[in-house]
Amino acid sequence: MNLSNQRQTSNRQMKSSVFTTYFSDPENAAQLYTALEGLPAKPEDIEYTTLEGVLFLVRKNDMAFTVKNRVLVISEHQSTVNNNMPLRDVIYYGRTMERLLEAVDIYRSRVIPIPTPEFFVFYNGNQNYPSEKILKLSDSYLEKTNTPMLELLVKVININLPVGHNILEQCRPLYEYAWFIQKVKEYTKQAVDRDAAIERAIRDCIHTGIFKDFVQRHGSEAVNMLFTQFNLEDAKKIWREEAIEDGREEGLQQGLQQGLQQGLQQGERYSLLKLIQRKLQKGKTVVQIAEELEESLENITQICKVIEECGLDAEVREIYNRIYSD
Repeated sequence: MNLSNQRQTSNRQMKSSVFTTYFSDPENAAQLYTALEGLPAKPEDIEYTTLEGVLFLVRKNDMAFTVKNRVLVISEHQSTVNNNMPLRDVIYYGRTMERLLEAVDIYRSRVIPIPTPEFFVFYNGNQNYPSEKILKLSDSYLEKTNTPMLELLVKVININLPVGHNILEQCRPLYEYAWFIQKVKEYTKQAVDRDAAIERAIRDCIHTGIFKDFVQRHGSEAVNMLFTQFNLEDAKKIWREEAIEDGREEGLQQGLQQGLQQGLQQGERYSLLKLIQRKLQKGKTVVQIAEELEESLENITQICKVIEECGLDAEVREIYNRIYSD
């Protein structure tokens, strides 16, 4: 396998991550369900309900599927665990129900049976984190009560190999994925550059047979996803793309402290600034940007001027502060 050639020719706009692609295989998802729930499942029991654009936008590491009488919403976090996951998931679940139910059903008097929701985050970042932790929606409430009328729990599971969570023994696909991630980390710590670390980890997969089927089945697509996921320069590109989402999340977090409306407004502003910045980077004119975003030419002209003063690669936070800070 010529890794260098495959990386050059592969589709770099691929939006799926290795994690979501790997567990989009019903066989792997069924084994994951069995490990999480202690109940048997077959590949034909899996029905995917993954959504896009629900406060996730270009987030690549989220997926959901129903199996028997349950719906599992699963996320992978490689940096820090987002403590707003319960808030994100309550919205995600509502949108999922909209897809699963007929709109008229909710007006019927009879009880509508719905799949039992469960929410998980798999963490494989480098920070010290417990083997398991429960995040609660009620932790975000401005006013705490002993029995909140709406609660949502998210179980965070640390799947780093050195932590040794027992789910890695119970789910072979998850173990192989975690094994591969650990190999990349180890080679990177040995002062091997990130690309070379990924190439060595892939060769280890082929040599040992661990994670081998995935790498070989997806060919250049898999190699591309791996390089995009771990390469530092590619990561910077992804971070810029995900600045839209970051703006929404930061806006939501501020909203919990200063009023939800104000927070959402900040998130929308971040989104607009990032879109304009990306279009300027692509060489679009002010007029073109105003037309494409359906915004006033005067407003877009002012924003573009500030972006150019800050620099086309400036952090969105800096641009935001220049425009909106009073």
